[in-house]
Amino acid sequence: MEDFSNYFPIWSKLTAEQQTELNLSVLTQSFEKGSPIHSGSDDCIGLLVVKTGQIRVYTISEEGKELTLYRLLPRDMCLFSASCTMPNIQFDVMVSAAEDSTVFLVPAAVFKALMDNSVAMANYINELMASHFSEVMWLMDQILNKRMDSRLAAFLLEEGNFSPERDVVITHDLIAGHLGSMREVITRILRYFQSEGLVSLKRGRIRLLDIEKLEELARESLR
Repeated sequence: MEDFSNYFPIWSKLTAEQQTELNLSVLTQSFEKGSPIHSGSDDCIGLLVVKTGQIRVYTISEEGKELTLYRLLPRDMCLFSASCTMPNIQFDVMVSAAEDSTVFLVPAAVFKALMDNSVAMANYINELMASHFSEVMWLMDQILNKRMDSRLAAFLLEEGNFSPERDVVITHDLIAGHLGSMREVITRILRYFQSEGLVSLKRGRIRLLDIEKLEELARESLR
């Protein structure tokens, strides 16, 4: 597979046979923004490695509320799409394309064989799982202990980093999904931000105006 080795972080630690097996089996798939990629534990498509774009990993509550757990950028791996190969993962996580994205797909059976036969791969996956666990625990702390206005400011700054114009193209519904809140709450806070001159609101777009004040507010979510 063309240039797959450049996106697989432990490629050099695999044997020649394992590298050949991956090259023969890995697929490339493209997804439009908003497209579902993985729909819970019963949907085991295999290991995803992001080539371009951005992937969103999230969960859905019994009330239907979405909560973004973390996002994946180029060269990041998505483990939950291969959850059937890891019996210790027993909860449903959804995966979708946050942007137009292209991914490498390692079929579940090939990934499991690699996990079973490569100590380097098993160690790397364990480290990755620990890292994602830390991210989720940080998120839980944010939800339980931090003010929503501070979390929203931090979210807008993070999103603004992807745009040189500091425009965040996103709806209030999507922000609520990322932060595990309600659209009405997000709208109310954004209108307050606008009244204070921190942002400018347009339909489906938020322009960041006062970065310094947003950063000051966002720091509250780090304490």
